[in-house]
Amino acid sequence: MSKLAGKVAVVTGASKGIGAAIAKALAAEGAKVVVNYASSKAGADAVVEAISAAGGKAVAVQGDVSKAEQAQGLVDAAIKEFGRLDVLVNNSGVYEFATIEEITEEHYHRQFNVNVLGLLLTTQAAVKHIGEGGSVINISSVVTSLAPPATAVYTGTKGAVDAITGVLAKELGPRKIRVNAILPGMVETEGAHTAGIMGSDFEHTAVAQTPLGRIGQPDDIARIAVFLASEDAGWLTGERVTAAGGFR
Repeated sequence: MSKLAGKVAVVTGASKGIGAAIAKALAAEGAKVVVNYASSKAGADAVVEAISAAGGKAVAVQGDVSKAEQAQGLVDAAIKEFGRLDVLVNNSGVYEFATIEEITEEHYHRQFNVNVLGLLLTTQAAVKHIGEGGSVINISSVVTSLAPPATAVYTGTKGAVDAITGVLAKELGPRKIRVNAILPGMVETEGAHTAGIMGSDFEHTAVAQTPLGRIGQPDDIARIAVFLASEDAGWLTGERVTAAGGFR
């Protein structure tokens, strides 16, 4: 398996869930990977360990993507450790639900700072090094079309991610850098368990409305990320790939 042989990738928020699955999948296809984490060093180290055990190469790097200096540090680590950068996966994200009456400035800024500003700062740092044939993959969400209640801020951040993806595809296209977004539906992650979603009425309703009859797994999203990072997707940019088992 060598679709990404010789490539170097940075995956933000890769200590668990979708980010961890993407990091492992990219490494399985030959990429060297910077596994970013904000607070879970143990989780990131476990991802690096799994990649190394499978014969890949990876390094864990702490960094808050919403801080310009730390976002730059992730890219610097890729260059220092592996000498280049070809793929950036902007996966770092936080979510917190609140009705319009419950929204506070802190609630707003926490989500926009990580989900939107973090994406911009990390991409800004990365494109100094990503060359022709490079790929930027932004992790959005199917909420941008579902617009569920009590998610005005979170859905707003992912709507911004979708819009930014289109803008950067046009901006970076002349440099032959592709920019695409993946919009996952409900995925079984540590966060989904912590939030009490798994086993809830919400999960059962989502499964009932999903033509493929199940919620997603992190590997479902990771395989799409590998495709978008590879030359197989060489004619795709500015695309929003909904990955939700048909759930709309």
